[in-house]
Amino acid sequence: MTLKEKFENVLHNWIDKDYNRQHVANECEKVAEDFAIGFAEWAIAKNMGVNKFTLYEGELEMYKKEKGL
Repeated sequence: MTLKEKFENVLHNWIDKDYNRQHVANECEKVAEDFAIGFAEWAIAKNMGVNKFTLYEGELEMYKKEKGL
């Protein structure tokens, strides 16, 4: 599923059901974070010349804390 399709799915569910804005924001944030992690792992692996690289659990949270996000 593409990133756009994932966001469309979240928004479609919001329209069809009685979700509040906070729930929708949380779902969108999860889609964006999953994408960011996947992209970072791909970019690092490509730069290192390996097939796969896995970030440590919590690295995105550390980044968000440092950047005040």
